[in-house]
Amino acid sequence: MSQAEDLVTAIEALGDRLAVARASIGGRFIGQERVVELTMAALLSGGHALLVGLPGLGKTLLVDTLSTVMGLNGNRIQFTPDLMPADILGSEVLETAADGSRAFRFIEGPVFCQLLMADEINRASPRTQSALLQAMQEKEVTIAGQHRGLGRPFHVLATQNPIEQEGTYPLPEAQLDPAVIGQLPLRTAAGGITRLDAVARVDPGVGPIAVYHYGQ
Repeated sequence: MSQAEDLVTAIEALGDRLAVARASIGGRFIGQERVVELTMAALLSGGHALLVGLPGLGKTLLVDTLSTVMGLNGNRIQFTPDLMPADILGSEVLETAADGSRAFRFIEGPVFCQLLMADEINRASPRTQSALLQAMQEKEVTIAGQHRGLGRPFHVLATQNPIEQEGTYPLPEAQLDPAVIGQLPLRTAAGGITRLDAVARVDPGVGPIAVYHYGQ
C-alpha cells in the first residue's frame, strides 16, 4: 500500500471515530449539534472554547461529556471575584521534615490537567484572568519565577452568562482571540419536547473514544 493510500485510510478511520464521538456526545447533550461541532473543532485544533449561555443549558454537562469521550482528565474551577491566581495555578508551601529540615514543596493547582472548565470566567478579576491567559497561550505557568509546563494536550472550555453582568469583568481581546465562541440557544417549547423525548431513549453511559493522538 502506498503512502497516499495509507493517508486516505487514516483519514477515513479518523472520520469514523469522529462520527462515533459526536454520536456519544449527542446522546447526552441533546439539541445543540452546532455547539458540539464548534467545541470539538476547538479541541482537535489544539485551541480553547468559550460557551455563552444561560444557566441550566447544559454547559457543565457538555464539558464533562467531552472529557469522558475524548479520554481527557479534567478539572473545574468556579470563578469568583475573590479567586486568586494561586487558586488556579497552585503554590509552594514550606514543609518541615522529621529531622527538622525545611523545604518548599509545590502543590499543583487545578490548571494542571488536560481539560479545564472555567465556569463563569468573566467573574474573575483581570489579574486572575491574566494568569489563566498565560496557560492558554503558552501551555505553561510561572510560579515563584519558575516555569512549569502543563499537560499535553491542554484545553480550556470557559463558560459565560450573557445576562447577569453585574460584578463581572469583560474578557480581554487577547483571551478571546485563541478561543472558539459557541452561543447556546435559548430554550423553546418545541426544543424542550424534543429533549424530553430523546432523553427517554438515551443510554447515559459513555466511554472514551480514541479520536486522535495528542502531540507534544
